[in-house]
Amino acid sequence: MKAHFILRGLRSSTDFEFEKNIAQMNHAMENNIETVFLITNPELSAINSTIIRDIVRNKGNANSFVPNGIDLNEE
Repeated sequence: MKAHFILRGLRSSTDFEFEKNIAQMNHAMENNIETVFLITNPELSAINSTIIRDIVRNKGNANSFVPNGIDLNEE
């Protein structure tokens, strides 16, 4: 693999436990891979893909929760 770092965001301690296990497995499979964790801003910590999908599925406007350029049209 050409990558040396994987960047992951953490919203909570639950995320950390899950991501830590994945990071350890990635490192075990490819020892030159390091995972870098970033702590999410508190005002954004409730946002996750399941919530965004539910907003879109129920015809809500999720644009303020995703980066520009992301197509939220469900097909």
